[in-house]
Order: sequence, then C-alpha cells, then structure tokens
Amino acid sequence: MDYLIMCIGNRNGGDDGVGPYIADKLKNEFTVLDCGVVPENYTSIVKQHNLENLIIIDAIEMGLSPGDIRIVPKEKIGVLHISTHGIPISVLINYLSQYVKNIVLIGVQPKTMSGKMNPEVIKGADLLIKLFRKKQIDRIETL
Repeated sequence: MDYLIMCIGNRNGGDDGVGPYIADKLKNEFTVLDCGVVPENYTSIVKQHNLENLIIIDAIEMGLSPGDIRIVPKEKIGVLHISTHGIPISVLINYLSQYVKNIVLIGVQPKTMSGKMNPEVIKGADLLIKLFRKKQIDRIETL
C-alpha cells in the first residue's frame, strides 16, 4: 500500500462534511478511513498498517476562498482552526508520527459549518478526488 487516507469531518456540519464526502467517493479505489469527528478512534488501524505515508483530509479555516485546497505544513497546523472534532489535529499528527514516516495534511477551505455543503466546497472536493485518481496530489499548493 502506498498510503492510507484518513478523512475527517461531520456529515451534518455543512462544509465540515467534506472529509466524509471525499471518503465516499474514493473508498472503492483507495484505502480510506471515514473517521467522522473521532479520528482518535482510528489510530489503532493506522498503526496496524505499518505505513510509510498517511494523508489526512479535513475542512480547515485557512483564510482562502471556499473550496480552495492546500497542503498544510506541520509548522502551520497549530495556528489554524481545524474542523469540529474533539482532538486537535496537531495532537493526532504528533501521536501518529511515531508510527508513520510521512504525514500530509490536506485542508479544504469551508464556507459554513452548518446546513448543506456549499457548491464551491463540493467543487474543490471533486478536484481533490480527481487529483487522487490521476495520482497528481503533488500538484496541490502548500499553504
């Protein structure tokens, strides 16, 4: 396995549902975990896979246009507002870095965190899905 994808978010939380949305679209083609709002419950699965690479996808407030996608470098993770889950993503990544060599966090800029997902965010998510399918995630800009 090249990598495992952890998708985080609340299906009923507006654009916070972007992680589960992406998980639904990629689950038949890649190894994907739909972690919902409790990514900490999936750490044992990550550890079992003895991975080199882990990709985490979440809605992240980055001050960009809704639907924009960025790779979030490690040094910026602690300063950004990330999703609605209980455990800070920085804590999750620090813990998992003991077991995984490379962890990449991909953020999708939300518009609202209630109601339905916004069309701009769905468009961004669909672009990210396309990049995974074409094996071109290296084309994603870094924040």
